Amino acid sequence: MGYGLLAGAIAAEILATTSMKYSDGFSRLWPSLVTGVGYLIAFALLAQALKTLQVGTAYAIWSGVGTAAVAAIGVLFLGETLGLAKVAGILLIVAGVAVLNLGGAH
Repeated sequence: MGYGLLAGAIAAEILATTSMKYSDGFSRLWPSLVTGVGYLIAFALLAQALKTLQVGTAYAIWSGVGTAAVAAIGVLFLGETLGLAKVAGILLIVAGVAVLNLGGAH
């Protein structure tokens, strides 16, 4: 159940972060509202997930998957560039999450 809640938290955080891009500095109402509500849902679900998951593991997965997904959304849908440094950074984040999980963090 904890990982399901964590997946929901990640999805809400990705939606909120992507909506923030469209909020134009919080000057557009609907994207701004989606950003705020998305982050509220993300933190509420993360808090629930932490009832059964260790904080280090949950936060590493939440931030790592969220960062990688938002970077991919930026490249695929927002016209951002994908350079070697960005690919390396994403791979290092994913590797760090994997090492935490393999190292007995849960």
